[in-house]
Amino acid sequence: MIDLRNIETFFWAAALGSLRAASEKLGTTQPAVSQRIASLETALGVRLFERDARGVKLTAKGHELLAHAERMIEARRDMIRAARDQSTMAGTLRIGVAETIVQTWLPALIEQIHTAYPALVLEIEVDSTHVLQSHLMGRQIDLAFLMGPVLEARVENLPLCTYPLAWVAKPGLALGPGPVSLDEVAMLPIITYASSSSPYRMVRDMLMRAGISTPRMYGSASLSMVVRMVLDGIGPAVITPVFLGKELERGDLRLLDVVSDPLPDLNFTASWIDGPDSYPSRIIARMAQQVARDETARGEQEREEV
Repeated sequence: MIDLRNIETFFWAAALGSLRAASEKLGTTQPAVSQRIASLETALGVRLFERDARGVKLTAKGHELLAHAERMIEARRDMIRAARDQSTMAGTLRIGVAETIVQTWLPALIEQIHTAYPALVLEIEVDSTHVLQSHLMGRQIDLAFLMGPVLEARVENLPLCTYPLAWVAKPGLALGPGPVSLDEVAMLPIITYASSSSPYRMVRDMLMRAGISTPRMYGSASLSMVVRMVLDGIGPAVITPVFLGKELERGDLRLLDVVSDPLPDLNFTASWIDGPDSYPSRIIARMAQQVARDETARGEQEREEV
């Protein structure tokens, strides 16, 4: 008889690429993982892994059986979920979040999660999309809210929200009230998202196409730092103004009319790796999608009332 625990061990050793990582994931020892896989190989009468000094690698038969293993694990989890009320969802969920989401609707989502699933513990990491995607693929986080989608194998993406980019500056900056050229704004440092981000690359390429061969740009993964630099008059910024309502209303910041190519929107997704343990990520991603829609609709209504 095949032990389902051995099948789960086989799956995670294959998914994570090493016996050590599988032992950490399953909360056991590496020798125990090796023993479980050896027992499964004996029961099936096939070799699942090739072993060498660098780790383990699936055999052709191992690749073939991996999908069957995943379906068996998922079937077990479906049975457990059917026997339990969803409100009992517990454990730890590691979420990576781009700061734009932190500055907009993340607090509302956390409040809803706490109310619906009080036994679920959240570990929240705030970083750039580039870092979050790397951590997601390395399984250091379970769910990411980032500029997506993430076009990698086995990654599920759920659209969350879309925010426009804009040129923003301090009113006292030496730029005229009317339309200004890229040459004019490029006389000052241009502040935007981290250098690894798509907005940074887009602005840099735009400036270079306009003949500004060595644009001076300050990139930061911290939006609060970006806003601070703009308020200090260091230079204009290209960011989404969705969270700058108070600064714009008070006149601390203003939107610049820059003669340039249109700025693209920022598209955010909830992204997670599909697998036997992805159920909490999927549920929270759907909650996030609804919260984002509600907050966007509320913001549009407030702007219409003004």
